[in-house]
Amino acid sequence: MRQWPRGGFGPERIEPLIEERVLFLLDDELRYLDPDESAPPVATIALDDHADPEFWTSGDNPGAALYIHKLAVARPWSGSGLGDALLDWAGASAHASGLPCLRLDCAKGNPRLQRYYRNRGFRHVRTVDLPHRSSGALFERPSEDMLTTAFRDLTIAELISA
Repeated sequence: MRQWPRGGFGPERIEPLIEERVLFLLDDELRYLDPDESAPPVATIALDDHADPEFWTSGDNPGAALYIHKLAVARPWSGSGLGDALLDWAGASAHASGLPCLRLDCAKGNPRLQRYYRNRGFRHVRTVDLPHRSSGALFERPSEDMLTTAFRDLTIAELISA
């Protein structure tokens, strides 16, 4: 199933997320035990307040949510629960921001991915069928105050300067 472009997303799509500090990478901390071993990040997620105007209308109250983009888990880590943990972290972040909802859009032709989100508490809002977009299945779930201990923020100032 083709979810994203074959060559991935170009720098013009990723660099703004980095500059805005809304794209997060999850590293395998164990790789640091062997400094000669390089390993790519194991998962990624972008979380922001940018409601895609082609999908979320004023009737949806777009400002009432945080939005997930670019959620991916490396294949060797598939089934490990990292995706679930990232979704819970995103929901807790929305709750901490005082927002009642967590939202996302995914491929309208990928029933397996849609089932994944439904099984994690997301409700299908509607599917927007635009010919120039493969995405368009819209989902949301209530934000929750969930304790997420699986992640350590390595961007905080004390760690960056260490």
